Parts: sequence; structure tokens; C-alpha cells
Amino acid sequence: MSYTPSLRKQYKDEIVPNLMKEFGFKSIMQVPKLEKIVINQGLGAATADKKMIENAIKELTTITGQKAVATLSKKDISNFKLRKKMPIGVRVTLRRENMYEFLERLIRVALPRIRDFKGINSKLDGRGNYTLGIEEQIIFPEINIDNVSKILGMNITFVTSGKTDEEAYALLKEFGLPFKNVKKN
Repeated sequence: MSYTPSLRKQYKDEIVPNLMKEFGFKSIMQVPKLEKIVINQGLGAATADKKMIENAIKELTTITGQKAVATLSKKDISNFKLRKKMPIGVRVTLRRENMYEFLERLIRVALPRIRDFKGINSKLDGRGNYTLGIEEQIIFPEINIDNVSKILGMNITFVTSGKTDEEAYALLKEFGLPFKNVKKN
């Protein structure tokens, strides 16, 4: 018996039938699904402080449960004291079980910890993907605030197989992402 995250089970048992009814899909294969979650931290200040990248990799690995990798600059920019192939960010791509685990922790634990939280914006990118910007990494309970050297933000991108924004929005809403001004049915 293998372990299945509760959100994955909920997707199969509840979300798929709901979306098939809502959009009139004839096949289960037409229902949009969450393909991956990409978490990205841009660290422009890391050009001066090499330790910052190591700390960010350690923190993002702790948050996601998967090893983070440094992103490297593509070219030299002298105004920013930047050389080609210098580490300037950190990212992680989550798929399958890790993705559902992270999504569940984000929805149930991390987002409610944001001060004065009224929901997240409901603007998608036109291709069925949604990016959520978080200003502080300390909303995640895995991070020990005493060990944090600098408050960093991150972008969390949800990549779905939805053909339109409406399909992707309905999918993410079904998962329980707390969008602002959602019309109650």
C-alpha cells in the first residue's frame, strides 16, 4: 500500500467529477490537472554576499522537501556588478506527491499565517497558469525565525493543463486556494 496525499485523492474523487459537470467535459482526460509547482526566489543582492545563496537553498529545500538549485545569470551586466554564470537565485520544481504535499501545506498552514490576509489575487496568465507572490518566507512553519538572516520573498507558479484561465481558475479554486472576492454559489 503506497501513500497518496489527501489532495491527490480529493482531486480524483471530488474535483474531477465537479469540473466535468461544470465544463461539460466528455472524458476524464479533458479535465485540467496540476502539472507542476515551481518555486522561485530571485536574489539580486547575492552578487555581493555568497552565503545568501547557500542559506536560500537550505531554506527552500526545508520548505519544499526537495533539493533546491541555484539559478545562474545568463550574461554580464556591469551596472549590477554581475558576471555571466554567477548564482542570482534559487528555484525548485515540484511534481507528483511532493507537489500535492506542498500545496496542502501552503493552503492549510502557510497562507493563513499571513498578517491581514484577505485572499490572493485571481489574475492568471492567459495560458492557464497562476503565479502567487509571497513576501516573506517565514510564513512556512518549517522555517525557524531565529535562524533567518534576511527576509526573502518568492514566486510560486502553479502550472496546469487547463486550456483557458477559467478552467485553471476553477481547478485551483476546487483545490482550496483562497482567492479574493470569489462569488459564492
